Amino acid sequence: MLWPYKTPGIPDNLFEQLPGIPLSKREVRLLLISSLRMKLDSVLWDIGAGTGTIPVEVGLLCPQGQIIALERDGDVANLIRRNCDRFDVNNVKVIEGSAPDCLQNLKPKPNRVCLEGGKPIKEILKQTWDYLQPEGRIVATASNLESLYTISEGLSQLQARNIEVIQSAVNRLETRGIHQTFAAVNPMFILSGEKL
Repeated sequence: MLWPYKTPGIPDNLFEQLPGIPLSKREVRLLLISSLRMKLDSVLWDIGAGTGTIPVEVGLLCPQGQIIALERDGDVANLIRRNCDRFDVNNVKVIEGSAPDCLQNLKPKPNRVCLEGGKPIKEILKQTWDYLQPEGRIVATASNLESLYTISEGLSQLQARNIEVIQSAVNRLETRGIHQTFAAVNPMFILSGEKL
């Protein structure tokens, strides 16, 4: 078994990756999963699932939960499937489609949503919010100030409660030549809010 532990934080290099396909770094995943506040039987929609790191980690943490990983590119969707197989995760359903167009067809409705990308982000946020069950949580990532503002404004307009914003600032030790130095992992904003 590649990851025999109950704790999240699978090293990035254990996931199969494709060039140009984003991967949520381990430390950012830990913050994101913490912000989701999963329950054992939660239904999670991961929109813009990329490499599939969040579905894999959440699938291992909550084996009774249901995870829908939405990805618009067929090759990337197959990558998510391969990563789920790699870690023996059986509670992830991978859907090929573009948000917000295909959201009305996703079942069951979520009580947790992870938005890891997509355009138009504000429209995706609004439509996802409509499907989110009462007392559900939405967590979104932003890698730039424009997305941060758009998501923050969107959560405010939707009257989300308990809005939180976290910025990751992570450095990893790297060996460069004969020296060891700390290299920054690209900072990420993680926004979350709850539906009444």
